[in-house]
Amino acid sequence: MARLSVNEVTTYRWSFEEDVAHYARAGIAAMGVWRQKISDFGDERGVELLADSGLRVSNLLWAGGFTGSDGRTFRDSVDDALEAVELASALGTDCLVVYTGPRSLHTHNHARRLTRDALKAMLPPASELGITLAIEPMHPQCAGEWTFLTTLDEALEFIRQFESPRIKLALDTYHLGHDCSLVARIPEVVDSIGIVHLADGRPPVGLEQDRTPLGKGQVPLKPLVQALEQANYCGYYDLELTGEEIESVDYCRLLDESKREFAQLCRCAGVQDML
Repeated sequence: MARLSVNEVTTYRWSFEEDVAHYARAGIAAMGVWRQKISDFGDERGVELLADSGLRVSNLLWAGGFTGSDGRTFRDSVDDALEAVELASALGTDCLVVYTGPRSLHTHNHARRLTRDALKAMLPPASELGITLAIEPMHPQCAGEWTFLTTLDEALEFIRQFESPRIKLALDTYHLGHDCSLVARIPEVVDSIGIVHLADGRPPVGLEQDRTPLGKGQVPLKPLVQALEQANYCGYYDLELTGEEIESVDYCRLLDESKREFAQLCRCAGVQDML
């Protein structure tokens, strides 16, 4: 199975149409769709373009913001999330990434209650359509505008209360990979992972999420991928690179270099057919 995917946030300067064309030309088999880009292009046209291209969709980014920090009402956020579930289904992906929204002016309990209520509203249609809601925790330095879940344990505790196979984690190696205990914990958490967002980076982790190309940072990607494969993770590795070092690079070269680095990660993990 071809399991390398490229998320559209990685090629920020390209349009949706350019992403589809360049990813296909580079031999990338799947992409992570960013709702902002496909919306600009047109959702229906985007679904058709992807179908014609042969590219699969690894995950849809994103729905959430249920705590109201972005100015939307709770009902507006839930309605938007329900639309995202429908779009994920139309795109043929089984994974929708969800950000809770920050705690903002709420108590921790109220922020959690709002998010629980939103996910309870999303679960029936998501289950019916076969969509996994992948909740993404973030490093505390990056989480301010996105989520109140800032550790692996917080996120696991939150999703496990639902006792649903349709609520899992989006594990981002930039946010969680600097924790030296993560590799050892992969067997414990692998069944709770809906998507792996693959990125490298150098400490300290900062608000701007200055990620690096694969192999250029200090995230222990080789033991992480090896641990995931040995624990029978069978989902996508979705390349998600942002930040100052990525902004000015030649995207075509970045795609080629990322494929080579990913192939090396696969070889180190004892896997040969993940491209």
